[in-house]
Amino acid sequence: MSARILIVDDTPLNVKLLSAKLAHDYYTISTAANGVEALKKAGEEKPDIILLDVMMPEMDGFETCQRLKADPATAYIPVVIITALSDVADRVRGLAAGADDFLGKPINDLALMARIRSLLRMKILMDEWRLREATALQLSPVSADILADPLDVHDSRILIVNDDKADSIFLCEALTPLAAYIAQVKSVVEAETALAVGAYDLVFSNLNLRDEDGLTICARLRTNPVTRHVPILMLANHEDVDRVAKGLDLGANDYLLRPFDTNELFARTRTQLRHKRYYDRLRNGLERDLMLALVDPLTGAFNRRYLDAHMPRFLQHAAQGKKSLSVQMIDIDFFKKVNDTYGHPAGDAVLKEVARRISNGVRPSDFFVRMGGEEFAVVMPETGLTNAATVAERVRQSIADAPIPLPDNAGSLQVTISIGVAETTPEVEGDPNKVFDRADAALFRAKETGRNKVLSDVSGS
Repeated sequence: MSARILIVDDTPLNVKLLSAKLAHDYYTISTAANGVEALKKAGEEKPDIILLDVMMPEMDGFETCQRLKADPATAYIPVVIITALSDVADRVRGLAAGADDFLGKPINDLALMARIRSLLRMKILMDEWRLREATALQLSPVSADILADPLDVHDSRILIVNDDKADSIFLCEALTPLAAYIAQVKSVVEAETALAVGAYDLVFSNLNLRDEDGLTICARLRTNPVTRHVPILMLANHEDVDRVAKGLDLGANDYLLRPFDTNELFARTRTQLRHKRYYDRLRNGLERDLMLALVDPLTGAFNRRYLDAHMPRFLQHAAQGKKSLSVQMIDIDFFKKVNDTYGHPAGDAVLKEVARRISNGVRPSDFFVRMGGEEFAVVMPETGLTNAATVAERVRQSIADAPIPLPDNAGSLQVTISIGVAETTPEVEGDPNKVFDRADAALFRAKETGRNKVLSDVSGS
């Protein structure tokens, strides 16, 4: 995949060598000689990844990284700190500053390229979710989960796939302050079983399992829709660098090399859990806002927009299966009088209760829609006119037979509905509105001839 990469280093030779490596894989390269220039270019160019040296004049890499992550305009650009510093404390400091990874010099080309590809996959995904969230927020109010702190990860669930007892003991002790629940399994099969019955926020996978290839879990999790986005942190030895690179290509998110350092383990784990928490927040927000866009918030019925999108599919299915499809058009009788006499809260209560009774009176496979105001529709796949009218009569009776309670203990109100029913035959009309027009015509006749009744279309399709 192509991408723009910003290299930040005050040593021209380092910049030249790294640029040549990346250009060989057709990445577009931009460079900066210091932190100040890097901040300016990052804001202007919005690179896909920033490779950041630590030892620079005026502003070192740690401070540069902190400023990049503090700026909303650049906070989501992955940063890889590259330095000759080898002390674990420096790696932890880089991760604490917000870096997504920390690579030491001399750089292993295979690991670098795999890391870039892994980070690019993550950024593409996060950019897409953030774009969807921004669009959704323009269409609906901000909810509590949007405002929740995505950095609080102490309720996380972690799965450790490791048959090395000493490793597992160390990991559990180190991670206990960070996670609410830690599970341990010894094989890929056991891991898949655990993931099938419970949700986890992070998986540790030992690449050096005694009886299995530890890379297998990367491939298995990434091809399973349920676990596709669960972060994977690999545990490996220094001589496993080629296999680590392969794991990153397979979809793993990060790795730790033995001997493990508690601080580095904690920092890398927290980084991955925060990524997962942010991803979950975006996904949940999208699902919530899609529901707000497609479902009537008062009654819980689908709205007209959703019906318009799905009706052609219902008609196509009816035509292909040579089966009938029926539509009920439903209107609450004298609803305006309810609002005028008892107020809009009473009107809302009536709408909600009528919708509840309609929903309870039709099949789960039927499609219940609020068309607008006091008008509803039910689309009934694989249902002829006679059966649809029978169901409609049952729904009408369920509403007419029991008064609807009004809010604030204001008593109850007798409410009735009128229903028009129409059927479309296997020779489906090209215009999905025709069956609704005929059902609406039957509804009009029901209202004109006394209301509180069900009438069927007699004109045919």
